[in-house]
Amino acid sequence: MERYKEIERSIIKKFRKDIWHNFTKAINDYQLIKENDKIMVCISGGKDSFLLAKCIQELQRHGKIKFEAHYVSMNPGYNEVNKNKIIENAKILDIPLEMFESDIFEVARKLNYDNPCYMCARMRRGHLYSKAQELGCNKIALGHHFDDVIETTLLSLFYGAEIKTMMPKLHSDNFANLELIRPLYLVKESAIKAWRDFNNLEFINCACPLTDNCVINTDNDEEIGRRQAMKNLIYKLRGERKNIDNNIFTALNNINMNCILGYKKDGNYTSFLDEYEDTFKKE
Repeated sequence: MERYKEIERSIIKKFRKDIWHNFTKAINDYQLIKENDKIMVCISGGKDSFLLAKCIQELQRHGKIKFEAHYVSMNPGYNEVNKNKIIENAKILDIPLEMFESDIFEVARKLNYDNPCYMCARMRRGHLYSKAQELGCNKIALGHHFDDVIETTLLSLFYGAEIKTMMPKLHSDNFANLELIRPLYLVKESAIKAWRDFNNLEFINCACPLTDNCVINTDNDEEIGRRQAMKNLIYKLRGERKNIDNNIFTALNNINMNCILGYKKDGNYTSFLDEYEDTFKKE
């Protein structure tokens, strides 16, 4: 059996419960993919996005819903070693990869030399949306997973002073008729790592040539340092209570509106006091 077929088989067989089941559950529960969708699957070169690509491939081949998929990687300025690693992994995994060029790393460095990561992330998103429009796609699939959701929730709570999370899908504010979806929403990072290691795969990480010069400071900027702090916290809490991350996730689906001080929706704030007396009179 060819290697890519063995890798595909491992998703369906060995990792059926932890990866395939949770992938298809997210697709169904959150209605992420519909008939005749045209999806641009974004491949950064890391383990998450490559697994996403394989899962989308399997769903396209064997699922009941008919849709198109384009597997796209943006080269923001990788060195040749990392660029070739992405291309090599695409061949190993039998993914028909399209790579397009950009100068994001260089532009981000010039605009914000000390902390280019935030600028880089924003520019990447804009380039990807533009590419999706060029391809005629109506959806963009990203490889964010369950751990990203939990970390984002805690980041918002601890550092943003609000309760919000990373959504499984959302409409673009700036690009008409484009929707972002996260099919790995229910897949844990530990399962992705296990799949990678079981198949002896090696993927790039950030691969940014600027990281040696970045000022990554947990007190100052933050997104990278703070997110790592959340990873460390969750890791510690899991050691004390195995299902702590599941409890956090479940809480996002179990908000008791009778026991919160207030909430925001569409920019409008509602206090519990607004309905407090009316509730008392009804009782």
